[in-house]
Formats: sequence, C-alpha cells, structure tokens
Amino acid sequence: MLEQYELNNIMVLDIETVPQYRNFEDAPGQIKKLWDQKTLHARKEETAEEFYGRAGIWAEFGKIICISVGIFSRGRGTGLRVKSFYSDKEKELLIKFAELLHSQPASLVLCAHNGKEFDFPYICRRMLINGLKIPSQLEIAGKKPWEISHLDTMELWKFGDYKSYTSLSLLTTIFDIPTPKDDIDGSMVRQVYWEENNLERIANYCQKDVIATAQLLRRYRGEELIPDENITVVG
Repeated sequence: MLEQYELNNIMVLDIETVPQYRNFEDAPGQIKKLWDQKTLHARKEETAEEFYGRAGIWAEFGKIICISVGIFSRGRGTGLRVKSFYSDKEKELLIKFAELLHSQPASLVLCAHNGKEFDFPYICRRMLINGLKIPSQLEIAGKKPWEISHLDTMELWKFGDYKSYTSLSLLTTIFDIPTPKDDIDGSMVRQVYWEENNLERIANYCQKDVIATAQLLRRYRGEELIPDENITVVG
C-alpha cells in the first residue's frame, strides 16, 4: 500500500487550534450572535456560552496556535525531521509555515490524520482570513482530483467505507506504534493555552501526533517503524 509514493516527498503535519477569545463574554457582540446561530443544532442542551470551549474546531471562530511538520529523510524514509511553528500571533506562524512550503517542490505531498476534513481546509481558511496567499501544495481550487497531492491516514484506513471516524490513537494502538501521551491530550489544549499560556507544551504534544502519523504511514506500507534515534526535532 502507498508504494507509489516516495516518502522523502511527503510532509506530515498536524495543527492545534483554540477559540479566538479566552471566554465567550470576551467575544464581540456580532461574533456571539453568529456563534449562537452557527452552533444551534450542534450544542443540543448547552447554551452558546457553555459550548464556546469548542470554538477552536471552527476556522471562523478559532485560530491556529501551532503547526508541526515532519519530513522523511535518509533514502527510503528511515529518518524523520520534525519542526513546529507556534505563536500567539497566528499570522506570523502561518507566514513561516507558508515560507517552508514555498521552499519545497510543488509536487510535495501533504499528509495528516483527518487532514482532508480538518487540517488542510482549516489552514487554508485561516490563511485567507489573515490575507495570505495559499501555497500551491494546499491549493485545491481549479485542480482535478488526481492533481491534489493530499494524503489522509484516516481516509486511507476507510478503504471507501465512510460510516465512522477512526482516531489516530486507535490506529497506533492496533498497529503497535508507541505513542507516549504522557502529558496532555487534545481536550486540554484550550486550557493549556488560555490558562497556562504554555505554547511549548502544546507544540510538544503536536509533534507527537506528527511522529505517530509518520509511523502509521510506515505501517501502511508494511515497513518497520523509524527508530527513535532517527527522529530529530529541530528548532
């Protein structure tokens, strides 16, 4: 599976997002009104204010605070270099991420878990909101399906079956991929950001998901996992 791809032409990525405002009451009045309308059916018994903790899921009401990427190296992908872009200033980290993509071949393949439904469109929407041009590797407008170089490890696992969501955690478990989640999980990112202002802690968590996704790709290809000593985190 996936033998047609050169691993050193794949960039694995993951993003972490939070609500744009610390609390619902801090949001402008029009944003509050639109949030109420947007989430009316999703929040069920919760009020708009109670549901606001999940605002980071929507690109219109959230922002990106970290993008971590991993690029395979050493011939057939036996190594991985991981880097994170994180900042309180979303536009700055998006510019740096875009600069990285601009330095890569236009044929670069982007890969993420649930990337087609979340990471890729979220990044594109936030780039447009921040007045930035979407890099060619993320752009899908005007392209034919076979011209879009995006891989989604969750979609690949479905094999055409669209009935359910399969978490990265479940897949790493059944494929026996070590994933040391010894600090935080996704549900804690908002708290760690808005209450602790600890971006480095969030970036460390994000990097672990990038490494896990890269290892999952190796398993999909029937290959051995990348040894820990061949995984490098760069500043």
